[in-house]
Amino acid sequence: MKQHIIYTTFAFLFLVGCGKKGAPKESESEVKTEQTEEHGEETPQTITSVTEEQINAVGITLGKIEMKELTYTIKANGALRVPNNNKATITSMYGGIIKTLNVQIGDFVKKGQVIASISNPEYIQLQEQYLTVKSRITFAEQEYRRQKELFDNDAGAKKNLQSSDAELKTLRTQRSSLQRQLQIMGINPSNISNGNLRSGLVITSPISGTVSSISAQIGSYVDLSSPVAEVIDNGSLHLDLQVFEKDLPKMKVGQIVHFKLTNNPETEYDAKIYSIGSSFENDSKTISVHCSVTGNKEGLIDGMNITGIVSLDKSTTPAVPNEAIVEANSKYFVFIRTDRRPEEHHEEESEHQDEKKAPEKESPTINFEKIEVVKGSSDMGYTAITTVNEISKDAEVVVKGAFFVNAKLSNSGEHEH
Repeated sequence: MKQHIIYTTFAFLFLVGCGKKGAPKESESEVKTEQTEEHGEETPQTITSVTEEQINAVGITLGKIEMKELTYTIKANGALRVPNNNKATITSMYGGIIKTLNVQIGDFVKKGQVIASISNPEYIQLQEQYLTVKSRITFAEQEYRRQKELFDNDAGAKKNLQSSDAELKTLRTQRSSLQRQLQIMGINPSNISNGNLRSGLVITSPISGTVSSISAQIGSYVDLSSPVAEVIDNGSLHLDLQVFEKDLPKMKVGQIVHFKLTNNPETEYDAKIYSIGSSFENDSKTISVHCSVTGNKEGLIDGMNITGIVSLDKSTTPAVPNEAIVEANSKYFVFIRTDRRPEEHHEEESEHQDEKKAPEKESPTINFEKIEVVKGSSDMGYTAITTVNEISKDAEVVVKGAFFVNAKLSNSGEHEH
């Protein structure tokens, strides 16, 4: 009986001991779960520490938010255009075969300069008609004088005088018509003779400008509907900017536009607004703003696409150097010096430090806090900013090396998670 009581007592103590050992494990699990949940609800880290060694190595520089007079700008796309009255399609007034081509694409030609020459035997027939009419006029004038003399002496009929007069007028009209046709062809009527009939004509440029295209070739047939070449006067080049409706009230005649070619963004050109459109362009909901190109026009050609910046009125606004602003998740930030310290999330780390017999000497650090801002216009290397939350006017801002501080903050955030 005593032996049975001893066994029962031993079993009871054993179960109680096992229960005590299991209890801490359950409590520890609950604590870990609570810590995990709390950790998941943590806000993103906004403060990071940078050692003085890193500051000197990277060249981090601090400065103030300055009040700068910046020029507000509007960005718009557009294209270079030449007015139609400064473009010319060169054609021949008469059909013929191209015999010579005297220009190439890109050549500059003056008004009246010979572009090509054409040939056609029909040109000789026109000159022949002119010489024939000219001879008939000489005879008709003699006949008219004879009939008038007879009529004046009552020796001739009046109807004969009238007939000779009508014939003379008809021939003179034909001569005037043929003379004009010959002049249009480039032939001087006074130089036409039986031994000097021309079978070829020249085609000249109606304006001064640059040859932009050549449609004909030697041996091809051209007529009034067949263009030989095209000439563009780029001296009258202007810029058409497509401005959205919301920006239209800010546009004024006389404003300066700086623009760059889409295919050559390294070179900047200047223009000045001279006219603002009054209707929308197709379905784009934009209005054309016309600008005259000023200064250098080298390399500019009709039809080139451009990106323009319209300079608006200047205003004084808080601003920082462009490199002081960093972008993250489609938002913009600056870093300011702060006395606040980064949050500690590593209990294990502190436990290890307690176990150290002699802690190592830490390098002095400076703390920086990430502050969200709204970007404004940029000019002369500075960008206007508006802080989302109010900060001290004496706040020290990282004006150089902000990218390194941002990387340091991102790495510390990833390490914590």
